[in-house]
Amino acid sequence: QVQLVESGGGLVQAGGSLRLSCAASGRTFSTYAMGWFRQAPGKAREFAAAMSWSGGSTRYADSVKGRFTISRDNAKNTVYLQMNNLKPEDTAVYYCAAAPSVAARLWNYWGQGTQVTVSS
Repeated sequence: QVQLVESGGGLVQAGGSLRLSCAASGRTFSTYAMGWFRQAPGKAREFAAAMSWSGGSTRYADSVKGRFTISRDNAKNTVYLQMNNLKPEDTAVYYCAAAPSVAARLWNYWGQGTQVTVSS
């Protein structure tokens, strides 16, 4: 079992930055790939970024590539999402998730989400 709690969301102007954190509990955190997803109002949840358990493999959605960076600290059981050059269309609830691999279709565990609002 892995429990996930996101933090770091908030209101930021376009062009600004935020760093989201996701704290995980459970001894098996370091064996899971971790991902970030987001859901904008009225839209389906979409993939944003993911990182393998070792940190050696990452993948990003085209919409965030070059602006967002995922990282993890297995000693702290925490995964981060650094978001730079934010745009109004990045406004969404951001969720972290855990899965057996970075290419997983099914993500086993989810956090409760943190709101990110980007004003124009």
